[in-house]
Amino acid sequence: MENNVYGYVRVSSTDQNEDRQLVALRERAVPPKNVFLDKQSGKSFDRRQYNRLVKKLKPADLLYVLSIDRLGRDYEEIQNQWRILTKEKGVDICVIDMPLLDTRQDRDLLGTFIADLVLQILSFVAQNERESIRIRQQQGIAAAKARGVKFGRPEKKPPDEFDAIIQAWEKKKLPLSEVLQRSDMSEATFYRKRKALQQAQEAPGTIRK
Repeated sequence: MENNVYGYVRVSSTDQNEDRQLVALRERAVPPKNVFLDKQSGKSFDRRQYNRLVKKLKPADLLYVLSIDRLGRDYEEIQNQWRILTKEKGVDICVIDMPLLDTRQDRDLLGTFIADLVLQILSFVAQNERESIRIRQQQGIAAAKARGVKFGRPEKKPPDEFDAIIQAWEKKKLPLSEVLQRSDMSEATFYRKRKALQQAQEAPGTIRK
């Protein structure tokens, strides 16, 4: 039975570039049809392409991954997936950026011990970096909010004639469908804006037009 060579590529989001990983796999002659790519966080291994890859892998197949954090960023899950691939499925794994993590090499007791130790260290580093990224993101968001930066879609302003539209609707001169079309709002947004306008008009010192 022919042993196949596969590659796995992962980036955390759709705007990240996977070129460096793809180049590394091409340099090792991984067939393009055997490259599986996910654009998803490394926190979980519940990834569509990764799961497809695992189903295809057979004993003595070889899997290339550029670095251990491309495989994942959860300490325990990296260890677990490594065990599943190498022990249960009998697959060889080569981590390109870390030659010590190549299961084709040094299969004696000392080599296995060193590889397991390196895997644990790199898995820890991968998870620690994920947690550091999350903390930096939270700090960045908090700092931006403190500067008055607003997140999410900008609030849509009602049209200038919104009050007149509401009055016409309340007097049953306009159907709701036309009100929503003229206001360029969803029904939920319309009722929310109407309530806010009523509260503003009922505030002391406000004169209704």
